[in-house]
Amino acid sequence: MSRRLTVEADGGSRGNPGVAGYGALVRDTETGALLAERAEPLGKASNNVAEYRGLIAGLTAAHAIEPGAEVLVRMDSKLVVEQMSGTWKIKHEDMRRLALEAREVANAIRDAGGSVRYEWIPRAENKAADALSNDGMDGLTVDRTFGGASQVDEETGPAAVGDPAAPSTFRSGTPTRVVLVRHGITDFTAEGRLDGRGGPDPSLNATGRQQAVAAGRAVAALVQGHPARVLTSSLTRAVETGAAVAGALGVEPERDDDWDEQSFGDWDGRSVHDLLDAERDAFRALRDDPTFRPPSGESHDDLVARVVPAWERVVAAGGTTVVVCHRKPILVVLAHLLGLPHDRAWRLAAAPGSLTAVEVWDDGEVSVAFTNRT
Repeated sequence: MSRRLTVEADGGSRGNPGVAGYGALVRDTETGALLAERAEPLGKASNNVAEYRGLIAGLTAAHAIEPGAEVLVRMDSKLVVEQMSGTWKIKHEDMRRLALEAREVANAIRDAGGSVRYEWIPRAENKAADALSNDGMDGLTVDRTFGGASQVDEETGPAAVGDPAAPSTFRSGTPTRVVLVRHGITDFTAEGRLDGRGGPDPSLNATGRQQAVAAGRAVAALVQGHPARVLTSSLTRAVETGAAVAGALGVEPERDDDWDEQSFGDWDGRSVHDLLDAERDAFRALRDDPTFRPPSGESHDDLVARVVPAWERVVAAGGTTVVVCHRKPILVVLAHLLGLPHDRAWRLAAAPGSLTAVEVWDDGEVSVAFTNRT
């Protein structure tokens, strides 16, 4: 027989659209045991979008616990229940897209031999999911799974699913949040010239200024009015981008030159094409050998030695910090957090004007929420 699971899901927004978040949980239908909890902030979104996102999170958690379960979804959103049951048409494009995503997860459960059905419940019976959605609207991320998938034996009944007092994944409280923003482009960027801290200090060009404004809007939407500080490197392109970001948040930026780009010394301002022609082996060493220093410049190891302590200072400060800096410092942070060796860190992308977000929890656990978002 298939295991029976109950999904309770909700979503909300403070304003419609407004600051939004979702919440969802999974219970064992037979015992009532809590198996999983999910919540996440959504930035600015409508109430209906948040409710659908809660549904998707709940179905995804149920599928992870038992792919072929008999799933009962209980929600206080009449709209979502009737649309997912097929009795009401879906007119709004965003709703159609989210409903399709939810149906794909439901179909995966059905393909594994399970089933999914929907039931409307009064709001008073959906208090647990409602509380989780409020956590999401408050900016909290909840990802708790109590135990894992079970198997059913006809003679002995359900196998143990783990001790709820010792979840496999547990995050509580509010993490330290860091948004890493790469500066917008300069003429040096566009022309393929090395653009470090050891030579000319170019300003943003017209496209770079547009990217800076766009990055500011994106950061403002991401933090949704929560207190945040803005930190920049000392280089002009980062200072200018940081000013746009800080302006969108209504704060004054601070500077820390440990977030400066690597110094390429005498090579700063030279084109990559010319260096490949004139000093190919040395230029390859710049990429491949973390100890190599260009003439009068820094090695990659030198960069790591100043960026990692700068990162640790940001984390120690807590709260939310936006760091506006450069490609290589962003790669250094991600490689440090993910344990990537030097030769693999180059596989990470950090486009001009892009955002990368990291959460650090009280127990030291780290979550890279997204990278290279433009």
